[in-house]
Parts: sequence; C-alpha cells; structure tokens
Amino acid sequence: MKLKFMAGALPALLLLAACNSSSKKTTVDSVTTESVSKADTSIKNTSFYVLKNKNNVKAVFTNYGGRLVSLFVPDKKGTLIDVVTGFKTAEEYKKSTEPYFGATIGRYGNRIAKGKFMLDGKQVTLTINNGPNTLHGGKAGFQYVVFNANQKDEHTLELSYLSKDMEGGFPGNVKVKVTYTLNDDNELHMDYEATTDKTTVVNLTNHAFFNLNGEGSGTILNHIVQINADKYTPVDSTLIPTGKLEPVAGTPFDFNKPTAIGLRINDKNQQLKNGTGYDHNFVLTGTAPGKFTHAASVLGDKSGVLMDVYTQEPGLQFYSGNFMQSKNTFKGGSKDDFRTAFAMETQHFPDSPNEPSFPTTTLKPGQTYKTSSYYKFSVKK
Repeated sequence: MKLKFMAGALPALLLLAACNSSSKKTTVDSVTTESVSKADTSIKNTSFYVLKNKNNVKAVFTNYGGRLVSLFVPDKKGTLIDVVTGFKTAEEYKKSTEPYFGATIGRYGNRIAKGKFMLDGKQVTLTINNGPNTLHGGKAGFQYVVFNANQKDEHTLELSYLSKDMEGGFPGNVKVKVTYTLNDDNELHMDYEATTDKTTVVNLTNHAFFNLNGEGSGTILNHIVQINADKYTPVDSTLIPTGKLEPVAGTPFDFNKPTAIGLRINDKNQQLKNGTGYDHNFVLTGTAPGKFTHAASVLGDKSGVLMDVYTQEPGLQFYSGNFMQSKNTFKGGSKDDFRTAFAMETQHFPDSPNEPSFPTTTLKPGQTYKTSSYYKFSVKK
C-alpha cells in the first residue's frame, strides 16, 4: 500500500526548534566536476564514480567503503540539491570520527551482542567496536575496505569484495557484490549478493546519511516521517534488542501517520533514552520473501523532496543522527552537527544470530544471499 502524507502534518513543524545551519551549499558542479571524477589518490586504488539519469539527477560514489558521497535531486523549485552528507576525499572518510557516512555495511549490519553467537554448535567471536558489542561488522567492517569497481554505464556501478575467512571473526570466504543503479524514475536501487564457502551470517545494507533539505541546511527534526510498521524491537541500554516485538501504538515509535521527527523525540520514554533518540529497528508490515514493501516515506519540510523507501528486507533501522558531534566538516563546508542528518537502513533485525525467533541471517555454502532495496525521489509541492 502506498503511504500518503496527510493534511495537517506540516503545521506541527512550527512547534519545533531549529538548530544551526550553514549558509554554504554543495552545488552539483562542485561535486561532479572533473576533479571529483578522477582517481582519489589519498588512499590507494580509490576513485569517484558518477551515475546520472535523463532528469539530471546525479549520484556520486567512492569505492572506499562502497560509499554514496552525494545525491543530487530536484527540490520543489526545480533546483538540484545534494541530500546526502559526505566528504571530498577518501582520506576524510578514513579520518572521520563517524565511520559510516554513506558506506556499504557488512558483513553484518547493526549490532551483535557482546560480539558472540553460536553457529553450528560452535561459538563465533567477533571484534568489539561499540561498547560491549559488535556494530556494522566490527573493526574490520566494509566501511574501511576498497571495493573493486566496475561502472557498467552511466546508470550502473557494480562493487565487489572478497571478505576472507575469519575477517573480523566471521567464518567463511564471502564473495560480495553490490550493484547501485540510478534509473530514469529517480530511483536509486541497491542490489546485494553474497556467497560463502562456510556457514556464516550476512546482513548487508547502506548507511547513507540524508538531509532532504540539502547537506548543511540544519536540523532534520522538522522532516516528516511515515513508517509502515506496527511493531518495533525495543533495546537495552547498549542498544541490543530484548528479543521482544513490541507494538508501536501509543508510543513515540508510532509513525504510521506522518509525524515530524522532533515532535516526540524528547518525550520521557526509556527507549528514547536508551537510543538517545531514534536508533531502533522497525518490523515492517506485510513483508514476504522476494517482495518489495513500501517501508517508509520522508519529506523535507523546506525542499519538498519526498523520499520513499522500498525493500525486500523485514526490518528498517531509523536513526535520527543522535551521535553527530560537530567534529567533521562535510564537502559543502558545514559541520556534522547534532541531528542534521538521518538514516533509513533496510536490514534484517539486529542481533538475529542470538535471537532464534528473528528472521535468520544464516548463509550456507551453495546458497546465494540476495536482497534489494531502493530509494525513490519525487517532489511534494
């Protein structure tokens, strides 16, 4: 079912405070000129790749971490704005205090409790990088690797990587391929594939940080969000799911109707306290293997840019930029200020290897991990 934004959602924005914004804007020319299209020599074998469609929409990637660097889409005035936060060089991504900007995430997106789980009767022990837990593949996550890149045409970029046996503690030589496609319907598709020679776990996603008013435009608290989920997975103080699926009804996690991100983000709620805001997995409604579900919609309050999220995954991690600390400078000159970008990560549930009731993330030899998601962009005037 196509989710629609309801009349009356926008007035609620007037109740929300704005945070500092930068007057510096990232233009399409500043990112997609020859300088960015050439090899980035700051890290060996890294380059930038530009995808485009007939509508002048452009997506810029680097094979360092398989990252989405920029995404230029038209706003309600017809002006192309960059709705993805990122840096000018691979070296800046490497040095960033936030390692996940735009990255292809693997081997396992989200958290695994204490970096341990049982697989085929044996304990797997991973590297720890997030308090007591493993996050986004641990210290050897894909955000730090240089993918092999093959730009097949102006619409399609294929990234591949061999994650070797016991990399980060994960068993199996895992061959990963991610294909990013920008089509003429203003859809950015992400098609993931993986195979293994040993039983292992795989959960791939992309961690783009979005601001639909444009990079450097200030708070995302006035963005309007709708998530097609009746339940979510509550977490403990270290952001590991409790194993329960709780109803969103009557809580700040009910986004079945269009709601400003900031409307309830400061409510007295233990889950919001645990996540320092929204950093939770939503259990998507009406999912089925191989079927696309309309997972979410997000509207930029100033730009009119509407982003619809479609996925074959059972879950969606909504992250409201709670750990952005103004320590990094984006390509347009703005800082990564608190809650000036959000993420919508399509995924299997966090800590699934330790929760038998969650959809499995186990991949065995002879099987092919295959899943797709896409972001569709349009304008609400």
